[in-house]
Amino acid sequence: MQKFIILSLFLSTYMFSQENITTKPVDTIDIQTNTSWVNLDDFGTTYYIKENIFYKLTEHNHFNYSNYQLGKPSTVNIFNPLKINLFYEDFNTLIVLDNRLAEIFKVDFNTIQPYKNVSCVSTGNDNSVWLFNINTQTLELYDYKKNTIKAKSLPIEEQPISITSDFNFCWLLTTKHIYKYNYFGSLIYKIENNGFETISQFNEKLYLAKQNKVYLYDEDHSNYRKIDTPNLLIKQFFVNHETLYIYTGKTLNKLHLKL
Repeated sequence: MQKFIILSLFLSTYMFSQENITTKPVDTIDIQTNTSWVNLDDFGTTYYIKENIFYKLTEHNHFNYSNYQLGKPSTVNIFNPLKINLFYEDFNTLIVLDNRLAEIFKVDFNTIQPYKNVSCVSTGNDNSVWLFNINTQTLELYDYKKNTIKAKSLPIEEQPISITSDFNFCWLLTTKHIYKYNYFGSLIYKIENNGFETISQFNEKLYLAKQNKVYLYDEDHSNYRKIDTPNLLIKQFFVNHETLYIYTGKTLNKLHLKL
């Protein structure tokens, strides 16, 4: 028993033992009150949610989208700026917007056949989204135009917490594990969740946060690298190229990653 405890402590220490990633503060931006979510894309466009309205702010234009029946989006995914996904979990509904925030598709999962009770949604390739189907306890790559499942995982009998994706892969964070799948639905890896609360990806690299700290998962060495950051409340975070953004609920803090 003692040997097992020592081995477990060694493995836990090893998984977090690599040299930390340092950062350099670049900018701190004050955010308007009542803003619940903020993000930026590769073109410097700012997206945010304020008082149930979703906004897109460019250098020359200002767009917004609201749906008074559905209220505030639970999650927003801007990975593909031509097909922005807004998921309203309370209404089990997905809205797809174009780059001018015009509604181009709506999926009410309550009315489609077979019925889906969805808890997480993230962008997939073409006209598809990754979603976690609570009824079947599976992760699905769902084509919303054809109402077909392009790929599907084996049942995952765990509670999903967070999801992130690109055109090739999907990462799912549950209360117990972290999963990575390719667009065929094949499992790439399954690792233990060591208390992480949310995840985000950029350029097929997985970033994770817990207890107001951010980590990078090193897939080649199967361990985590802690990112040195100021003492900030992390309400939301994301990475764009070599920049880490941390939103505290009041400010958006821009940090250069020295990878």
